[in-house]
Amino acid sequence: MRLKGKVAIVTGAASGFGAAIARTFVKNGAKVVIADINAAGANDVSTELTENAVAFACDVSSKSDVDELVAYAVGKFNRIDVVVNNAAITHRNQPMLDVDESTFDKIFAVNVKSIYLMTQAVVPVMRKQATGVILNVGSVAGIRPRPGLTWYNASKGAVNTLSKSMAAELGPEGIRVNAICPVLGVTGLLEAFMGLPDTPENRAKFLSSIPLGRLAESQDVANTALFLASDEAAFITGVELPVDGGRSV
Repeated sequence: MRLKGKVAIVTGAASGFGAAIARTFVKNGAKVVIADINAAGANDVSTELTENAVAFACDVSSKSDVDELVAYAVGKFNRIDVVVNNAAITHRNQPMLDVDESTFDKIFAVNVKSIYLMTQAVVPVMRKQATGVILNVGSVAGIRPRPGLTWYNASKGAVNTLSKSMAAELGPEGIRVNAICPVLGVTGLLEAFMGLPDTPENRAKFLSSIPLGRLAESQDVANTALFLASDEAAFITGVELPVDGGRSV
């Protein structure tokens, strides 16, 4: 029960890393708002977690949606202790000149602007509490980028850097900010990241670059988020933490 009594918002929590984080937080005593543009999926996860979770349909790139999400969480639970900015999208692995402008804009709106919007909405709440934790899901792609995902890599590089800057600015107010940086994971975005069909042969090409020999699993990311959100990490802020099996070494 490492998060007993705490209230969390997890974005992109209808599936993948976000759903695993929500389940792990609830298992450890938190109340969680499951936020996702996929309303049906969010409802399914919240139903599974019974009275300890509620669903909220939210486009994280929309200011009005994010403002309403934060207001709803405060109205429902009276406080917000943890925010996990997990929602993200990518373009398909391809040459950088083949990515059109609308796709570029959407990637930065969902992956980067969403954190700006959430910060604007939730930091005033955390300031009143004089405490809070913000976890931004960046990527090892923002630490050690490779060809084919240039604009996605750039968005996650921004997430990794802004997390450290936020930590420096908000630390004196008791608000911790850290970035979780997974390697390629078994999620709905897997084939887009690979740019290839998900076959054993194609997976093997990517596994060969990961010293521990496997892709990131959702629970790996959830366990990391649990630690960083808990009081055990009370003196940890500004960290860009790879969850990558050694990929960034």
